[in-house]
Amino acid sequence: MTDGSRLGMSQNNHLSRRDVLFGTAAGTIGAATCTAAQAAPNGVEDVVDLTQRHAFYGVAEQAGIRTSPQRNVFYMTFDLTSAQRSDLQILLARWSGAIAQLMKGETIGQVEPTRANGVGFDTGEALDLGPASLTVTVGLGPRIFTDTYGLSHQRPALLRDLKRLPSDALEPRLTGGDLSLQACADDPEVAYHAVRDLARIAKDTGAAATRWTVMGFGRASAGKGETTPRNLLGFKDGTRNVMENADFDKFVWILDGPSWQRHGTYQIVRKIQMHIENWDTDRVSDQNKVIGRFKISGAPLTGTGEFDTPDFEKKDADGNFIIPLTAHIRLAAHENNGGIKILRRPYNYTDGINQVGLLDAGLLFIAYQNDPAHFEALQVKLGASDALNEYVSHIGSAIFFVPPAPQEGSYIAEGMFA
Repeated sequence: MTDGSRLGMSQNNHLSRRDVLFGTAAGTIGAATCTAAQAAPNGVEDVVDLTQRHAFYGVAEQAGIRTSPQRNVFYMTFDLTSAQRSDLQILLARWSGAIAQLMKGETIGQVEPTRANGVGFDTGEALDLGPASLTVTVGLGPRIFTDTYGLSHQRPALLRDLKRLPSDALEPRLTGGDLSLQACADDPEVAYHAVRDLARIAKDTGAAATRWTVMGFGRASAGKGETTPRNLLGFKDGTRNVMENADFDKFVWILDGPSWQRHGTYQIVRKIQMHIENWDTDRVSDQNKVIGRFKISGAPLTGTGEFDTPDFEKKDADGNFIIPLTAHIRLAAHENNGGIKILRRPYNYTDGINQVGLLDAGLLFIAYQNDPAHFEALQVKLGASDALNEYVSHIGSAIFFVPPAPQEGSYIAEGMFA
């Protein structure tokens, strides 16, 4: 192994995130052999193990849903360009084989062909970077389940286009799609490489073409026992996310229906543009009321700790609700929505500068639930009266059915072609 002193490493092979970033830029870190660690303010160590890998075959659900959120995402949707059912089968089969290799940190073919003037099958930019906890999650859009492909009888029971929502300011170029790829990894180049090569396969087969894409960073949700990260508004995001097995079974996984659908789920993705420069000029006391939490601690306005249960009935001396009626957490809380919960897996994104010179950034909101109506119910309420609406616009949207993981020797959604 490379000498630890050259990497700024201690004897336990831990790096600060700054060491990782600057070392990688200088080409001094072999990512497949390094572990990064940084102490969070609450004393919990935030560890990135770039050698970690996740299983693609032989598990119930596709990775990238319940998997502990990685630090980067590259999300892309596709339109089918062939009306041949067999082309869709071939694409899903080839994608499955490639994803299995990619999630092990391996190439999907030769990078430098031995044949003179040959074209590499794997683009090569992730060579030697290791698996970096890569997961690639595949989704199937509503148009797949039509008579065009002879699959109308296989349509998952609740898969449909989302209804028009009060928060919609959708741009057609950022909406819809027949297939989705969600590649998450602790190294952004690993995530990008995965989707880049899978998009090449789609083009090579003639089955699909790219539609819209978002590259996200700075995970905006956490797994069980992890420190809650922050979104670009500066607030902790995902404090009350789905965490427990019972809630996954109740709200996320599909546990009945055809065998090829069981342990699948529905993926809803929204590209939410944040008007962050307007937000940044607002008083923090007002920001706290908009969200319903304190900015630094993440505690509800009625509590002192992040995980304190909000008291939505508590009033101040003047008789006003301490957590305002238009506060985001009040409107989204399961207590106020018939117990509904969804699994949130969002990421921050930036598109640089917009046409009027303002920062163009926001949240790639990805949610998983076993009934899309759950998301719609929450969003109808939020879109109608959430104080946060002044600072956000929902500009992109799509829905997909995510089938379970394939078994060895099979491929994603093979059962739907039976």
